[in-house]
Amino acid sequence: MEKMNVRFMIVLMVMCLALGYSSAVDFRWRRTAGFSDRFTRAVSSVVFPVNGNVYPLGYYNVTIHIGQPPRPYYLDLDTGSDLTWLQCDAPCVRCLEAPHPLYQPSSDLIPCNDPLCKALHLNGNQRCETPEQCDYEVEYADGGSSLGVLVRDVFSLNYTKGLRLTPRLALGCGYDQIPGASSHHPLDGVLGLGRGKVSILSQLHSQGYVKNVIGHCLSSLGGGILFFGNDLYDSSRVSWTPMSREYSKHYSPAMGGELLFGGRTTGLKNLLTVFDSGSSYTYFNSKAYQAVTYLLKRELSGKALKEARDDHTLPLCWQGRRPFMSIEEVKKYFKPLALSFKTGWRSKTLFEIPPEAYLIISMKGNVCLGILNGTEIGLQNLNLIGDISMQDQMIIYDNEKQSIGWMPADCDELASLKAAQVYEY
Repeated sequence: MEKMNVRFMIVLMVMCLALGYSSAVDFRWRRTAGFSDRFTRAVSSVVFPVNGNVYPLGYYNVTIHIGQPPRPYYLDLDTGSDLTWLQCDAPCVRCLEAPHPLYQPSSDLIPCNDPLCKALHLNGNQRCETPEQCDYEVEYADGGSSLGVLVRDVFSLNYTKGLRLTPRLALGCGYDQIPGASSHHPLDGVLGLGRGKVSILSQLHSQGYVKNVIGHCLSSLGGGILFFGNDLYDSSRVSWTPMSREYSKHYSPAMGGELLFGGRTTGLKNLLTVFDSGSSYTYFNSKAYQAVTYLLKRELSGKALKEARDDHTLPLCWQGRRPFMSIEEVKKYFKPLALSFKTGWRSKTLFEIPPEAYLIISMKGNVCLGILNGTEIGLQNLNLIGDISMQDQMIIYDNEKQSIGWMPADCDELASLKAAQVYEY
């Protein structure tokens, strides 16, 4: 009953707002990015500076300016989900701590029969209790969720060429949020970057603004960049593997990966793998996780490290004779991991995970394993590549060529080069 009252208030509020609404104003394009620039726009990228780190913050986020006038919001960048949503004053039934005032929804409410609403409910659970609006509920692997309605509003974005664009895009007005087990960081919402039609990238592509390509470069020192489009990299320098057509909800290689330890096979093959920027750490299924921890413990036997059972930063930590200050001091004790993916009948490509891409230094000065047991948290047989293992690499999801690519990159340098070109208000 409470949710029905909220829905009624949303519809009533939208009707009131609509009295002063002018589509001519809301759809007016800036002169710097009008329809005549459609061809120019299609060969330019949109770049966002990224903030955050794997540890101790536990997340990366971007600042997106939404509304008229544009207001800033901090959004968790998530390639593992499609819907972008903001905590919303609709009014809000349950909202979490956030760095900015709650989003005030636009008057452009998306109806239940809209194609984007139908795309959001492909699993068949769509019910048009209120035809004037599209209700949604998204749930995440950590138990968090958002309940709300879809609206359209103006997003203020910048091309790398300096042009400003102001497309109207669909987003969620979330008026009821439940925090997940890992949602200890205050953000305004989530930036959905998945493969579905409702994702921001898909919407921008369908309107002719960018190529259907997304990428990120996350620095191990913190920060980095997120980009839409394909003009920030040389494709010939990228290691590519085809995307899965069967597991099409996520960015997953078509061929299962083979896990290597120290350059040698572990015997674990055909590992179902997903690249997910919404996860700080990497998760292996129980079998792969147990293999990695066994091999690491065997390798460290007799070395200068011993398990730090009193450090609960992560499930497995080791301490030295004195506290460690950086990964550089300790990485010599650990061997690299890698996932080998088939790219054809005989060819393979290697996604390398060196020690610095699976270890952190805790506040206690111990070294901890940033690979966790995914089966224990409900990921079943899935192997999830999180931010820690994608640091200091440019990761590219090319939806046009249905390929995932990666290449070593100086993410700090990229961020500084692009900083002056984005979000100058």
